[in-house]
Amino acid sequence: MTKAELLNVIAKSNPEMTKKMVTEVVDAVFGQMTNAIKKDGTFSYPGFGTFKIRKRKARQGRNPQTGETIKIKASKTVGFKPAKALKDRL
Repeated sequence: MTKAELLNVIAKSNPEMTKKMVTEVVDAVFGQMTNAIKKDGTFSYPGFGTFKIRKRKARQGRNPQTGETIKIKASKTVGFKPAKALKDRL
């Protein structure tokens, strides 16, 4: 599902809201989730799952075109662990 598809589904199920209002609400929700993950390192939504910052160590990699060994810097990413309720619904 794309963002546009999500916005259309929400707008259809909430006829009192305009598509612009739905867009603002969805953007605000994801913005606040991002802020929470950045600030606290985690965001949890009961029944859905938990988003958490994961750290990747620096490591050696290989350029697939040349075969040359390269250094890959340490980085951060966001991992997701689904809640049991979500897993059960799949």
